[in-house]
Amino acid sequence: MTPDLPTVWRWLEDVPDPEIPVISVVDLGIVRDVAWDGDTLDVAVTPTYSGCPATSVIAMDIETALYGRGVRNVRIRTRIAPPWTTDWLSAKGRAKLREYGIAPPSPAGGPEACPQCGSANVTRVSQFGSTPCKAHWRCDDCLEPFDYFKCI
Repeated sequence: MTPDLPTVWRWLEDVPDPEIPVISVVDLGIVRDVAWDGDTLDVAVTPTYSGCPATSVIAMDIETALYGRGVRNVRIRTRIAPPWTTDWLSAKGRAKLREYGIAPPSPAGGPEACPQCGSANVTRVSQFGSTPCKAHWRCDDCLEPFDYFKCI
């Protein structure tokens, strides 16, 4: 039996991002489309940036999750246009980032608050964090370091 697309989307919500495992590839906004082409499930994925080292791991994890649910023919298509933007992060994904200790992206160009204590008294330590899509910040009240997911 061929699963319907809402079911496939729910399954993909269980596939974690390999660099930030508390957020799914769906909540990250990189799964752009899912469609049946005959008996093949096409999954369009837009990486967070074209040189993202996790792109092949993400594709493999998506395939593995779908194969595990009985989907036998999966085609992953990398779609680079339009480019991924942090606007594609779901509200649920932003909340999960914050709960994990990563400040979600903000149009202001920096974190709105420390994800640990909620203080707005924060300082950028470095434009570069644990991955290229994050910057390193510190809270000047609780003194905890944290990553900020850069706006793209």
